[in-house]
Amino acid sequence: MSNAADHYETLLAEHYTWMFGGAPLEKAAEQRQLLEQCDIRGGELAVDLGAGSGFQSIALADLGFKRVVAIDTSPKLLAELRAIQGTRPVETVQSDMTRLSEHVAASTVDVVVCMGDTLPHLPARELVPPLFASIQCALRNGGRLVLSFRDLSAERHGLDRFILVRATADKIMTCFLEFTPDIVMVHDLIHVRADQDWRLVKSCYPKLRLSIEEIRHELARAGLEVYAQDNVGGLTVLAARKNGS
Repeated sequence: MSNAADHYETLLAEHYTWMFGGAPLEKAAEQRQLLEQCDIRGGELAVDLGAGSGFQSIALADLGFKRVVAIDTSPKLLAELRAIQGTRPVETVQSDMTRLSEHVAASTVDVVVCMGDTLPHLPARELVPPLFASIQCALRNGGRLVLSFRDLSAERHGLDRFILVRATADKIMTCFLEFTPDIVMVHDLIHVRADQDWRLVKSCYPKLRLSIEEIRHELARAGLEVYAQDNVGGLTVLAARKNGS
């Protein structure tokens, strides 16, 4: 079993952008629209936690933020982001999202995003409150947080645990979910065509089973007021603001 960072670096990073259709700028345009629906507009500083190959980072820059700090553990994905960002004011930082305070000063950030099911990658649910506290500290008064995550609190059974992620002529990705009381073990299986043969690459990693109610509760405890909630593509989207606005 890998942790999330190892799983991405040894397996998923190579296939990550392909998983989402292989057109990162189109995906960024889609994420920009989602952020606009959460009432996110341009400003001075935005932070993208778990930036990956940059769908949200590019969207934030295109919304008009003068500086975007993109934080991710994967050097491969951050290199992809740098390759497509052009002249956009995006700074890539290889780090863990729990170390936010090391990269931005308190009360300086207009918007923090943590999207694409990044939040359940935390290694323990006990880390959720300190993460939200660090985000609250980083945000200026009235600053916004946008989260998207998959609520896996309801267990799937039988064949519902098997998911086709994407299939093309040369690549097929499926995953299998194995539920325990606190986590879901995600088994990723990717078949890649090599000439006339198929090669299987595989790995697994844990995700936290975080419910919408639990996350809303922890946001409130941290002083972050939820003002919008939606479900987009199976992901819960929560937008919150720092109290005092």
